[in-house]
Amino acid sequence: MSEIVVVGSINTDLVFVSQKRPKAGETILGDEFLTIPGGKGANQAVASAKLGKDVSIIGCVGNDIYGEKMLKNFIANGVDTSMIEVLDISTGVAGIMVDNEDNSIVVIPGANKLLSKAMIDKHMDVLKGAKVVILQLEIPMDVIEYVIDICHQNHIISILNPAPARKVPEQLIEKVSYLTPNEHEAVEIFGKQAIDDLLKQYPNKLIITQGDQGVVFFDGQYKRHIASLSVDVVDTTGAGDTFNGALATCLVSGQPLLEAIEYANKVAAISITKYGAQGGMPTREDVERWGQLD
Repeated sequence: MSEIVVVGSINTDLVFVSQKRPKAGETILGDEFLTIPGGKGANQAVASAKLGKDVSIIGCVGNDIYGEKMLKNFIANGVDTSMIEVLDISTGVAGIMVDNEDNSIVVIPGANKLLSKAMIDKHMDVLKGAKVVILQLEIPMDVIEYVIDICHQNHIISILNPAPARKVPEQLIEKVSYLTPNEHEAVEIFGKQAIDDLLKQYPNKLIITQGDQGVVFFDGQYKRHIASLSVDVVDTTGAGDTFNGALATCLVSGQPLLEAIEYANKVAAISITKYGAQGGMPTREDVERWGQLD
C-alpha cells in the first residue's frame, strides 16, 4: 500500500518561453518550446515520490501519445500507475507562457474531467490504506467531495490544494485536514478578508503560500510566517505543487505542522531554480545538499 495517494489531474504541459507576453492580436517570436509532463495531480505525486515516499495516483489519461508519455514518466519517477484509467479521449494539456520570471496557464482538462466516483470505488482499499491523500481542483468537484468524505470518515489526513481557484463549499473546508491556496486563490475562495482574520478562522488548517513572501498559517495562538528562500528564479511553474507534495511527505512521517511547512517551503524554493514543473522538483538528496536539516 502507498503511504500517499494523489487523486487528481494528469496533463502534458506545452511551455512557451519568451521575453514578453503577446498582447491581443499580437504575434511575437519566442525563445524556446518545451513539452513537459504536468497536471497538478501528477506534479504533486512526482514531487512526493522524488522525496522518497511510496506514492500512487488515481486519475485518467487519454489513449494518445501524451498519455503514453505520462505513464512512462510516472514509472521513471517511481509513482504507481496501476490506478490510472486510459480512456478513449485526449489527455489533458496545459499551455504555459513563461516570461520575466512568471507564468500564465490555460488548462484543457481532456480525460481528467471523466474521473468518477466509480473509479474511486475500484481502488477503495488503496485509498483507505493511505496515510495522506492529496487533491486539487482540476478534476470534477463531486469526486473531490466524495474522496474528502472518505478521508474524514476514516481519519486519513487530506490535503486540498484549491487550484485552479473556484468556490469551495464550506462543509468541504470543515472536513479537509489542510487547505493550501496561494494568496490569489485565497481571495477567490474567501473574498477580500484581512488575511490575519481569515487564518484565525481555520487554525492549523489554512496554509497560504505567498510566492517570494513565503508561507503563513495560524497555529491556534500565533500567526506563523515562514520566509521564502532567496534563490535565482528560473521558472515558478509547479512551485505550489512541489510545496504540497513535500508537505505530504512530512505529514506521512508525523512531523509537526510548522516543521512540515518549513520543509515544504524550502523544497518549493529549490524547485523554481530550474525549468518545468516536474523537471525542477528536487530529490531528497538535492534538498540535503541545500542544507536540509532532516
